[in-house]
Amino acid sequence: MVTTESNFINIAEHCIDVEKISSLVSTSSTGATSIFVGTTRDSFNGKKVVRLEYEAYKNMAEKELRKICQDIRQKWCVVRIAIFHRIGLVPISEASVVIAISSVHRKDSLEAVQYCIDQLKANVPIWKKEVYDDGESMWKENSEFCKR
Repeated sequence: MVTTESNFINIAEHCIDVEKISSLVSTSSTGATSIFVGTTRDSFNGKKVVRLEYEAYKNMAEKELRKICQDIRQKWCVVRIAIFHRIGLVPISEASVVIAISSVHRKDSLEAVQYCIDQLKANVPIWKKEVYDDGESMWKENSEFCKR
């Protein structure tokens, strides 16, 4: 885990503990902790998904996540930021990504979490492959950011 100035960044091949991440960002001086948890769903466009597989260019991903933290701190008054992303195999219902941000007031943490996940999906070199029950698989692009 990379930790700087109350920023906690982790890209790892293990389960993500949402409660632990929440405790990393919560302090007695904060009135809000906003958390986004992205989980593996069991279907996509009528196909049954059995798991996701993530790959990352880890050094570059960590660099981009640090940049997102810097951007957030310039835009909002936040206290602590945690961004954890899992790589490797992620079974159905398990978390692939957890973002937790604390602030004195809720608006800052809520807006910062939305910005963080959007920037992560658009700019961080982490790739997802969906594996289906028929044995097929497909590398996925984040359709929210595809240019049409």
